[in-house]
Amino acid sequence: MAEQAMWSGTISFSLVAIPVNLVMAAESGRVSFRLLHGKDYSPLVRRMVCPKEETIIPPDEIIRGYEIGPGKYVLITDEELESVSPERSRTIEIVEFIDIKEVDSIYYDHPYYLVPAKGGEKSYRLLVEVMHRTNKAGLAKFVMGEREYLVAIKSTEGVLALITLHYSDEILHDEDISPKGVNVDEDEKRRMKKNIKERMAEFRPDKYANERRKKILALLKKKVKEKAPVKAPELEEEEGEGPPDLMAALEESMRKVKKRP
Repeated sequence: MAEQAMWSGTISFSLVAIPVNLVMAAESGRVSFRLLHGKDYSPLVRRMVCPKEETIIPPDEIIRGYEIGPGKYVLITDEELESVSPERSRTIEIVEFIDIKEVDSIYYDHPYYLVPAKGGEKSYRLLVEVMHRTNKAGLAKFVMGEREYLVAIKSTEGVLALITLHYSDEILHDEDISPKGVNVDEDEKRRMKKNIKERMAEFRPDKYANERRKKILALLKKKVKEKAPVKAPELEEEEGEGPPDLMAALEESMRKVKKRP
């Protein structure tokens, strides 16, 4: 688990405090492309443009506005946003333990791993084993960046996973989805049940792969071998990180693909 930590702090409940680091548990699998100028292959950059004046707006003239109607905005300053932002914290405080089966997957947002920091290995291992045996998950809130997250902490494959959850008011409950006034007879129910039963299988995620991603990476690898990559003109360096090197990014992607089963 050598990946760089996104957040460091402690898991806390009762008198227990376990130092941990938060790292990514999944990646999107998306192959990203840069948009280039077709004439000289210069990477294109986005600018903030005022459509009325048709001019590029400098950062010191950009402000925030919340749209409350067509063309109507409530202005808000950085200071006002800061005043309602949660206090920064280095603690994931478990407020209660729940049966993870009771959490509908529609509430799941994004998975992470919690890995033990130095000095917390023993307590971490104990929590992993107890949560696994009891099939319980810890429900907690914690702050990362300027946002407070509702999370579930569960034991999975010998480590602690942290899953950010949607708040209840973020779930779109559409009562019109379920069809009304539709009657299904018993024969149709039995046939449906039989079809489902015949297709029952153990969940094995390694059976499936992002075929389009694999084909895109194979295509890129082939093109690199057949023809040298185009080179963008050298520009004066600006502050900030520049675009990623194509070859390095491609080699890294291919390395990850080869490691996967």
